Amino acid sequence: MIELTDKPIDHEQVLQSVRSHNAGAAVLFLGTVREFTNSVQTSSLDYEAYPDMARSAMQSLATEAKQRWPLVGVAISHRVGHLELGDVAVAVAVSSAHRLPSFEAGQWIIDTLKQRVPIWKKELYADGTAEWVHPTQKSPAVKVSDGDAHD
Repeated sequence: MIELTDKPIDHEQVLQSVRSHNAGAAVLFLGTVREFTNSVQTSSLDYEAYPDMARSAMQSLATEAKQRWPLVGVAISHRVGHLELGDVAVAVAVSSAHRLPSFEAGQWIIDTLKQRVPIWKKELYADGTAEWVHPTQKSPAVKVSDGDAHD
């Protein structure tokens, strides 16, 4: 299961999609919208993506993970659009015969997803400002206050 959706993520379905009688371990990671980033209060997030490229990159991650670890199943679901506090933004599930490959692969997938998949997040702060954030970004994120980027 590789999914990019503007609907709430059904994390139970994501987990069930990797379960198998051949897997003694199944690990589910949920990335959720948190209220504070460092000391700045977040009110919500907006995610944007290049859909075809994002799905392709997520599929490549799943394929690569299966080559690196003896996995039975891999599922990745990422949400786009507007998310409120507590909403699930991303779900990664992996299964394997034993627990260690599932834990290692799950962590590798979420860490690598943030680096390789063309999905961007705009943090909307309680003070009315906003900031586009991407984990591979070398320079400071662009702060906006009226919806437009400023140089």
